[in-house]
Amino acid sequence: MDDELRIGNLFGGDAAGGFFDIPRRPVGDVDDVDIVVFGAATATPYASVGAYCAGGPAAIRSAVGWPDMGAHYDFDLGGTFLESATAVDWGDLDLSESDFEHNRALIRRTVRQAVEAGAVPVALGGDDSVPIPCLQGFEDRGPLTILQLDAHIDWRDEVQGERMGLSSNMRRASEMPWVSNIVQVGARGSGSARPQDVADATEWGVTFYPMRTVRRDGFAPVVDSISPGASVYIALDIDVMDPSVVPGVIGPAPGGFHYGEVVDLIEAVAERATIVGANLAEFAPSADIGNRGALASARIAATIMGLVARQR
Repeated sequence: MDDELRIGNLFGGDAAGGFFDIPRRPVGDVDDVDIVVFGAATATPYASVGAYCAGGPAAIRSAVGWPDMGAHYDFDLGGTFLESATAVDWGDLDLSESDFEHNRALIRRTVRQAVEAGAVPVALGGDDSVPIPCLQGFEDRGPLTILQLDAHIDWRDEVQGERMGLSSNMRRASEMPWVSNIVQVGARGSGSARPQDVADATEWGVTFYPMRTVRRDGFAPVVDSISPGASVYIALDIDVMDPSVVPGVIGPAPGGFHYGEVVDLIEAVAERATIVGANLAEFAPSADIGNRGALASARIAATIMGLVARQR
């Protein structure tokens, strides 16, 4: 008998397939597929902290899953997980601890393969440098709206001499001609941003909805800032969640979202626009408590996939 207390044991043990028991396929195999999931453990880590999210994809995958779970009713989605859509898991990319250009090129190419085949890529991270090559994979596929959910705005031009790191992802995104709109939700407390970084973002045209503003005004202004029918990429840094929900992050900030709030917001966005890609980043399993953060991360990623399935 398995000594670990897991609900999956009631239904036959761990999932036999990939994330949420979807079929596993080699990278690049996207025939007749609506959604592609892959793990990106790191892209461009800072030397001072290293690849602290490297175990994130594996922890998220193992947080929940049992054989044939996609046929069970999901009350967050109001039906089965993917309904009639199809999804595959390309596994975790073979990324380097030292060759960061290799990492970025591989992530970029992986996203591009999915996009060119008409599938929606969903990356399980990995630190928050991962969105940069993910978004580069959408080159010439704009105009693209980015919905960033994050406790921090990530508009530094560089940190420790590195311009492709986790503190710079939205500034780098703003330099991509195919990105036409950036909506940033959930900022609170203090992070790496200086006043000039906020001014630069505002001058570019970012619409900011700090956490206190969302608490006061609700989600409607956020949704209204996205054009109807827009192509939306969701860049979700899991530290947008309250630390009581996801303790396993490097930059916890009190006053964040709870699980149901994130689901409600993404669902409202999906009713207005088309989700064309997503990444979930910044989950650090070494700082997790009782797998709470891994479970919340897995459920949010699955909800995004389920909403994409319903759009397809």
